[in-house]
Amino acid sequence: MTPVSSVSTDQLNSFSKTLEGELHYDNTMRTLYATDASAYREMPLAVAIPKTIGDIKALIAFATANRISLIPRTAGTSLAGQVVGNGIVVDVSRNFTKIIEINAEERWVRVEPGVVRDELNMALKPYGLYFGPETSTANRAMIAGMVGNNSCGSNSIVYGSTREHTLEVKAILADGSDAVFSSIPTADFNAMLHDAARKNGSAKLLDKIYLKTNEILASAENQAEIRKNFPKPSVERRNTGYALDMLLNMEPYKAGLAENEPAKEFNMCSLIAGSEGTLCFLTEIKLNLVPLPPKTQGLVCVHCFTIDEALRATILTLKYGPHAVELIDDYVLECAATNAEQKKNAFFVKNKPDGNFPAILVVDLSRETKEEVEQLAAAMEQELREAGIGFHYPLLFGDDTKKIWTLRKAGLGLLANIPGDEKAVAVIEDTAIDVYDQPEYIRDFNEILKKHGMSAVHYAHAGSGELHLRPIINLKTSEGHRQFRMIAEEIADLVKRYDGSLSGEHGDGRLRGEFIPKMVGQHNYQLFKDIKKAWDPNNIFNPGKIVDTAPMDTFLRYEADQKTPEFKTYFRFHDQDILQHAEQCNGSGDCRKTQLSGGTMCPSFMATRNEKDTTRARANILREMLTRSPKENRFDNEEIKEVYDLCLACKGCKGECPSNVDVAKLKMEFLQQYHDVHGVPLRSWLVGNFSKMTGLASYVPWAYNLVFKNKPLRKLANQIVGFHPERSMPLLHNTTLKKWYEKRKKVNSATGKKVYLFCDEFTNYNDVEIGKKTILVLEKLGYEVVIPNHGPSGRPQLSKGLLKDAKKIAEENIRLLRDLISYDTPLIGIEPSAILTFRDEYPDLVSIEMLEDAKKLAQNALQFDEFISREIELKNISKDQFTKEKRLIKLHGHCQQKAISSMIPTKKMLSLPENYTVQLIPSGCCGMAGSFGYEKEHYDISMQIGELVLFPAVRQQPEEVIIAAPGTSCRHQIHDGTGRKALHPAEILFEALAAD
Repeated sequence: MTPVSSVSTDQLNSFSKTLEGELHYDNTMRTLYATDASAYREMPLAVAIPKTIGDIKALIAFATANRISLIPRTAGTSLAGQVVGNGIVVDVSRNFTKIIEINAEERWVRVEPGVVRDELNMALKPYGLYFGPETSTANRAMIAGMVGNNSCGSNSIVYGSTREHTLEVKAILADGSDAVFSSIPTADFNAMLHDAARKNGSAKLLDKIYLKTNEILASAENQAEIRKNFPKPSVERRNTGYALDMLLNMEPYKAGLAENEPAKEFNMCSLIAGSEGTLCFLTEIKLNLVPLPPKTQGLVCVHCFTIDEALRATILTLKYGPHAVELIDDYVLECAATNAEQKKNAFFVKNKPDGNFPAILVVDLSRETKEEVEQLAAAMEQELREAGIGFHYPLLFGDDTKKIWTLRKAGLGLLANIPGDEKAVAVIEDTAIDVYDQPEYIRDFNEILKKHGMSAVHYAHAGSGELHLRPIINLKTSEGHRQFRMIAEEIADLVKRYDGSLSGEHGDGRLRGEFIPKMVGQHNYQLFKDIKKAWDPNNIFNPGKIVDTAPMDTFLRYEADQKTPEFKTYFRFHDQDILQHAEQCNGSGDCRKTQLSGGTMCPSFMATRNEKDTTRARANILREMLTRSPKENRFDNEEIKEVYDLCLACKGCKGECPSNVDVAKLKMEFLQQYHDVHGVPLRSWLVGNFSKMTGLASYVPWAYNLVFKNKPLRKLANQIVGFHPERSMPLLHNTTLKKWYEKRKKVNSATGKKVYLFCDEFTNYNDVEIGKKTILVLEKLGYEVVIPNHGPSGRPQLSKGLLKDAKKIAEENIRLLRDLISYDTPLIGIEPSAILTFRDEYPDLVSIEMLEDAKKLAQNALQFDEFISREIELKNISKDQFTKEKRLIKLHGHCQQKAISSMIPTKKMLSLPENYTVQLIPSGCCGMAGSFGYEKEHYDISMQIGELVLFPAVRQQPEEVIIAAPGTSCRHQIHDGTGRKALHPAEILFEALAAD
């Protein structure tokens, strides 16, 4: 291969014009595709996003002519550096996403490579069918990636790997020709070989592939070497190198099969599965389907004192026919305790008597009925107790099982939460051995780590002999680099001693390729090289993976002893700096899920399907520029600004990213740092000073409303300030809430209870009627309501990165409120984004001297619905105080509320009237996100986000259904997108009060 620099920008530019899709060769996009979820980093020449098969063929021709490589990529969650390389990364995740055909009768489906595994099963469910293999990344993992890695997942005990379910593929070969690979009857296979051999010099590439494969497999010497040196047959997960052993077990070879075990027809798909895109380019995949899993899933969560005890438990549980046996160790549970979302999912965990976290073995005993599950669970628990294994055995059903699996699948992301530069590193995380050898193997494994003063995380697939083992290493140091190689070498020796596989499902990539000769012998490694040469004579398909791999400690994401400056920031980042916070993103790609999988993160990606618009991309670009920029002020960077442009600062990532990456916080910090150099744009200043500007307009609300009620005048005014002309503007009330409050007669509490109401800037000027009803309902329920002296919330300033101003506001509010607010006299807020500022940003923003006051205030700053919910639990409020009328409420949650608090209190409060039914709309972000949806360049994407789930759900509701939304921006977006008026929960509760 010639150096990639031999291809000029002019050549790339000319070539890009021949594609229907896109070709990016700017530094920003290349940077975003330089990493995956592994420890590796290498800048690609370009990034292609093909639109048609013709584009893919053109890319193959261009690569061949210019002697460069193509790196196929879908979700980019590979853990061994499979999609990192210096050629053209070919991302098929956006345009190749069709489910082409479902054949329910024959139980197969035909898909394009970019179909998401979980979304495929959503489409199959009405047919009663299911694609079995499941990765922990199943809500964003795509089928071609699963084939490339031969993914298995937690349920491989039942369903095996992707290889067993890949029936046929359509592919483009290295010469640009089309090929179809599927099972071939032996007679046809032999005839094909005979015909290919007769062609001699006229044989096509496909002929040569089959001839070379037959030459390898028909050799008695090769057969003996394969049987001798490949992982032993009882190791079910086996991804080391190319799967020649699988082909050897097919007709017409049948090596190593028992006489009563029928051989399968020859199918090259078994070789393609696990080949990591190094042999051909997949364009279509036909998959085997199975019936839906049993109707009742029951999970027994066996709490063990040690990892060894959990592994001994594993062997015992297998006799009960589980669908999965998964390990969650104390490291993962400790990390979960620091993650808002996963802490909720760890509700079932009972600590050991010494207060430390246990090792938990999750045993899936799915059966058709609950009674069957309970009987199996009881018998299994009794046997475990008799064996002296475990101390707590909760059996969970229904929605609780989803929480447990979410926690288990979040393991990879959670491990990035370990503070500091030491991380749980993917280096020997994919070893697979015979499950019955596992306890002894793990004891030997830990002895090796102990010898070197190291420790590791243990989690995942205990039931199939593959724990994900991650040693704690600081890859920013020379010592860390030494440990990275040393531990890989020693564990490779250990795995070989157990006749295991160095890769069970994550693949070899550039991480394990170096060790393949050790694992299968030099003879078999040469066979792998022969296979690669036969399929890809010009070495264009993902070179340097599996064979001819660079040393495993080269092209790492972090350089040894790299130097980065200290960053002075306006926000505090707990036990870390801003760079370390960005580095918590390990690339697992949770932010690439679509609206079909639910959740909020990441709304811009859900709308655009561009990698550039993921949470991952924003963390990556900040990490790259803070690490590598030559500028003295590394925040002065247009590439960071570009990638952060579509971040809505919705806070979805803070709640849902298992690595706890708060990109909204990173964006706010970046913007202030950028403003320090370039000044504050006029529109940002106007938005940030919303309270001041609206306060002035409130003296003449009629004049303001005259402009913004008149469509031509509104369009003109919007254009002047940089808002979209089609966006309506919130109108001013004829008074302010504070003025109304001050003029009215004081109402004393009949119960002696007092609450303080935070009169935020949005409620004070625009949503005055909501504010009135909030006060009235609280008074009706027996509380004295006091609006104390305070300033605005600072939310508008924060949203525009005006952190200096926001800090002044925060500190002034703390000074004014700290002596008033307590558990008994809480601060209650109406607008979630305003009141939650006290809990979210204030503690990280104020001076260190005010930190304790900020924390105390944060504990007692409650949303209206949180307060009402608390009072319901204390039995201070009852359903008897409300109407018995029957109503249906559809509730859209506010993003920051979902991230920082919960929608549970809102649902609980609105369900208080005994005949009120509350249903959550499964929507993420509404798309407005403060001023984002007003801005001219963001209006269209804002409305696209609304159309994903929220707008269609609202339009489907009859007029009598109440639409509820706590956020002022959400209510405005719902109105603009659907014409429906959404109500604040406080309004609904007020209207539900029983008549005196």
